[in-house]
Amino acid sequence: METPPWRDRIRVEDELLEQLDSQAEQARKRRAEALKEGAEELGSVYALAKQLELSWTAVAKAIKKYTTE
Repeated sequence: METPPWRDRIRVEDELLEQLDSQAEQARKRRAEALKEGAEELGSVYALAKQLELSWTAVAKAIKKYTTE
């Protein structure tokens, strides 16, 4: 089977990268919503971060960045 021309391969890979970027962004938003719910359930971002063994600043930044307009 013949390999497609390089221009076509680049175009296909660029389209795939755009799709992956979009999916990753959607996943970040869903994760931030889950983090927000967890913080509400546990009473604070600090308590959530401690349970997840993450820094509270990273959790707070993710929630702020992806759940606020």
